[in-house]
Order: sequence, then C-alpha cells, then structure tokens
Amino acid sequence: METRVSKKVRVGDLLLERQLINQEQLMMALAEQKRTGKKLGKAITDLGFVTEVKLLQILSDYFGYPYIDLSRFRLDNALIQRLPETQARRYRCLLLSEDPQGILVGMADPTDLMIIDDLQRILKKPVMPAFVQETELLSILDNVYRRQEQMATIAGELAGELQSSDFDINAIVSSSDTSEAPVVRLLQNLFEDAVQVKASDVHIEPEESQLRIRLRVDGELQEQVMKEKRVASALVSRLKIMSGLDISEKRLPQDGRFNIRVRNKNIDVRLSTMPVQFGESVVMRLLDQSGGILSMASLGMGEKIQKRFEYLISRPHGLILVTGPTGSGKTTTLYAALTQLNQAEQKIITAEDPIEYRLPRINQVQVNTKIGLEFSTVLRAALRQDPDIVLIGEMRDHETAEIGLRAAMTGHMVLSTLHTNDAVSAPARLMDMGVDSYLVASSLRAVMAQRLIKKLCHHCTQPYQPDAQEKAWLESMEPESASAPYLHGRGCHHCHNTGYQGRVGIYELLEVNSDMVAALRRGDQQAFSEAAMRSEYFRPLALSALDLARQGVTSLDEVFRVSATLDGEDI
Repeated sequence: METRVSKKVRVGDLLLERQLINQEQLMMALAEQKRTGKKLGKAITDLGFVTEVKLLQILSDYFGYPYIDLSRFRLDNALIQRLPETQARRYRCLLLSEDPQGILVGMADPTDLMIIDDLQRILKKPVMPAFVQETELLSILDNVYRRQEQMATIAGELAGELQSSDFDINAIVSSSDTSEAPVVRLLQNLFEDAVQVKASDVHIEPEESQLRIRLRVDGELQEQVMKEKRVASALVSRLKIMSGLDISEKRLPQDGRFNIRVRNKNIDVRLSTMPVQFGESVVMRLLDQSGGILSMASLGMGEKIQKRFEYLISRPHGLILVTGPTGSGKTTTLYAALTQLNQAEQKIITAEDPIEYRLPRINQVQVNTKIGLEFSTVLRAALRQDPDIVLIGEMRDHETAEIGLRAAMTGHMVLSTLHTNDAVSAPARLMDMGVDSYLVASSLRAVMAQRLIKKLCHHCTQPYQPDAQEKAWLESMEPESASAPYLHGRGCHHCHNTGYQGRVGIYELLEVNSDMVAALRRGDQQAFSEAAMRSEYFRPLALSALDLARQGVTSLDEVFRVSATLDGEDI
C-alpha cells in the first residue's frame, strides 16, 4: 500500500472553517505559540478552546487517516518491540497492528512524511499512519519499553568495562566518583522501572550464562533477562556497599537496608543476599515512605467490619490477631491500626523484624536474633516500660505467644500477626505452639484474616458470562450469586495486558464471644468452629471476595484463586 501524500494544512484556518474557534481565540493561540514555541494545535488545546480528541478527529477526517483511541485498543507487545525504543521515542510513534497491506502506526504527527519514510525503511514494510493522543502515546511507550533497551545497553557497557579492567571488581563498584559509572546508571534505571510499575520486590538472580531480573507487580513476577553474566557480581557488590554490608563475604547470607529517592518518592529498600550456584541472589523489598501509612478507611474493609475492628482495637486490653500468608497485607493493617491508636495519652511499643515504616511517638524496636534480641526478649523488656499498647511483629514460638497472651490478660492491648489460613484456625495454631487453652480463651478478643486480590483494570473491563462449571460453584457458595452480572479485564496498555491493575484487601473478622470462649476452655475445636460460623460479624474470605466480584471490583478468576488457597491446609 502506498502512503498517501500529505496535504498542507493550516490548523487555525481549518478550525475557523469548522466554526470551532473564533478569530480572537486564534490570535490568542498564535500569541501563545510565539511565546512558548509550541505547535499551533498544541497551543489551541492547551488553552482549552478545542479538546485534543476533537482536534485529532478533525485532522483525521481532513487527511483521511484513522483516529485511534489507544485507551480502547488492545496492543501487541511483540509487534511494538519490533521498532527499537530510541526510534519510537524520537518519532513519537507506536506500532499498532499488521496485515498484508502494511503496518498501522499510531503517530503524534502523521503529517510528517520524512518520519513515515524513515519508518518504512526501518520496518521494511508500508506504513499506514494513524492519529493518536500524544500523552497516551508517551504513557504507553513508558509502560511497554520500560527502559529495557537502555538497561541492556548499560549492562553491555558495564560488561565491557569489567572485561577490559585489570582491577578487582570491588574496586570498580567502590569508587567514590560513581555518578556516571555504568553500574550506578543500571541500578538507577532498575529502580525507576520498579517504582514506575509499582513493584513490591526486585529479584536479581545470576545464572551460568545470564542474569535474570524479576519484579513482583501485584503479586506476580515479571522478568527481564540480560546476557552479560559478569554484571551480576558488580550489581550485588554495589548494593552491598549501599547497604553497609561486607562485600568480601560471598559465602553467607546478609541482610541490610538503605534509602533512595526515585521519581520524587522516598523508597526504603530492605535487601537480602543469599549464596547460590552461580553467585549471589539478591531480593529487595521496596517500601514507599513518601506515600505515608494507609488509614483504616483506605484499607477497603467495608464499613461494618471497619467500625467493629476500630472498636476492638480501642478496648483497654486483650489480644487482636491479624492472620494470613506472607504478602497478604497484615503489616499494612497493623500499621493502619497503630496510626489510629497513636495518641499522646497512649504509650505504644513495638517489636518488629524488620521495622518497615517509622512512626512518630511510637517506640519501635528492631528484633536482632544474632545478638539474642528475640521477640520474647523485647516483649519482656517492653512490659517493664509501662506500655498501654504492645505490637508483636509475629508470634513465632511458644514463649512469645505465652508472654503476649499473659500481657493481654494483665491490662495491655496486644496486636500481633500469625500465619494461618483463616481466622477460625488461629486459636488452634496458638495451642499447637504449646499455649494452654485457658490462656487463649481468657485473652483472645478477635482475629482478622485477610488476603490481597487483584483489582480489574477499569480501562478495559467488559461483561463476563460464567460457564456451567463456574455457575455450579457459585450456586454452592451463594445461590443468588449464580445469576449476578460479572466483569473481567480483556487487557490493555494500562495494565500490561493482564486485565488487572492494583490490589485490594478482603477481610474476615472473627470476634470471640462467650460460646467460643466456652469451646476453647474445653479444647473443643469443632464446637469453636460452629460457634464462629454463627457469629454476627463473621463472613468467610471466599464470600468477601465474591462480594467484590459482584461489585465489579475483581474477577471470578480471582475469587476462585482465593477459594482454592483456603481449601488447603494451614500455612
């Protein structure tokens, strides 16, 4: 297909002719263009005389090129990557689709014939230009390319530097003049990419002939592979220096932390190294300190559960447990609770491993097992410090659990976490640790179980019809749910074609009542479970997930996934 010859167009005259602006507005836009150097169309849209979409639709009609709404267009990442990132950014363009006639290319300026000629030479196929919004185009370029080409280039540069250097690698990464060093620039790009996609963890994994970097986004890992295997040791050594660790020790695991500023955010990085077959594996947990601690209202518990939980944590004494597997948001819930309880008249002491967020007025203690500063040791010392509220990061053993329960009996509010599958199994887990049932019955006030599930991307949701098997499962859960409307995400550039964007908590609140206390005193777990199911505020996690699916917040796939994890044994 031959590319159409571009017509000359005076945007101002075209808009005047269509009566979308008047002469006075045109003169204002021309003055703005002269002052800022913008294109006239950009000046007109920035002044608000015509929307960008309307302008592009008019130009599309005039030139005969299509206008594509990228927010509704399903992108093909493999096709997009066929155009190198440098050209895509230089020409402000994006490959959209391909057919026998050629490649449809979304462009910020499809009237530029020189760019079209260059693209046809690079792609070796006819180019069919289309108008797209420039802001959406740039956002997609950031999401799709994500600095991967730039990181690969820097990695190659670093590998070359390491290859040609006669010096020890540690001397290279330890240099004080490192602002332009490839290892520093590579880490900067890695952290910027991680913050951009809201990654919670960064994994650096050396292999025999390559380096694998993986980012955990919304609970799932996304990976990039680099062929420069020697880069791994330089990255690890540089990260150890930033964390104040021993760069010469490669045989033992090490833990550290450091703080960096990325994209105007203060990021606290918790780093863990581990010796593996081909070097050292590094995992970094990224904590955005600039975002602040979430409030109780922002957790998404639902008004009924939130009010009851706030009442329970404000009681003068008792044990409140938050349960769930690793990565289910337990710490976030506890920090939100502490933020609400953090008043001048309350003395709060925490024992944490590690301290994730620093809170004013609260005495936070970092557990350090290497020197014998265990949870139980900190807890004993904390109880001599006249606290009103004590937070124990995790009840890991019999000693910690027993001290915590006795503290709850003697007039302290104790908050802690426990690794159990659901709320009902928490008392049994405490007793499995060797704690007497009468202590559990006397001290435990409530258990909050939780999970994180993925939210549907609101840019690409569409109706979803459950199949026969799914309907049968829904009938067994709640009969009325089988006929409810549901949504799922088809995938778009906003969500990296996953259909999901972000996560939200689901919660199961079990408030211990007199029937449950009596069952615990007898050690009757079956009677306890039956009493729990009858309690006023108790709604199982699977049904909480189903509620969000009916509201269009998540998909049925996520409900089934959560339910499958709950059917298994305790964690």
